[in-house]
Amino acid sequence: MIAVVDSGVANLASVMAALRRLGAEAEVTADAETIRKAERVILPGVGAAAAAMAQLRQKNLIETLRGLTQPMLGICLGMQLLFERSEEGENTPCLGVLPGTVAILPASPATPVPHMGWNQLNVCAKVHPLLRGVAEGSYAYFVHSFAVPVTPLTIASANYGTDFTAVAARGNFMGCQFHPERSGEVGSLILRNFLGV
Repeated sequence: MIAVVDSGVANLASVMAALRRLGAEAEVTADAETIRKAERVILPGVGAAAAAMAQLRQKNLIETLRGLTQPMLGICLGMQLLFERSEEGENTPCLGVLPGTVAILPASPATPVPHMGWNQLNVCAKVHPLLRGVAEGSYAYFVHSFAVPVTPLTIASANYGTDFTAVAARGNFMGCQFHPERSGEVGSLILRNFLGV
């Protein structure tokens, strides 16, 4: 069973629909025990990091999520929350299961923020199970104003005025800055890979 965390700041319907298309059994939940017992956990999120962390704190889920040992996938804001902090607002502390700081994307006439739409993935040389079968230059759908710079944990990057982390992974924690549930066949492949990790 897959626990899809009800963080209070996510479009859960599209994630659940994508999982159903793959034949996965999933449950939207904010129950800590259900999340701990799940085979896999997905943390979706949209909007502001501070609001999302406040929701997780109110639901008493922060320590639960930090302590997970099963595969966990953060999506969009959910990926950003895996890192130590976000420069959004007043330098918001996040879950801190991955090292690094989320920074605002640099805006320019050529790259207005938010970054919204399809962009290409630069898949790093070392193949990770999450990206098995994902071709260099594949397109994914992004909607975000903040991003993680490229780090040693980056397994795929994208460029929007600057290179940033599109997919990160360390141990059981993984994250996609884009929305795999809205990224067509490539997104479905990544979700299918996650189900098999």
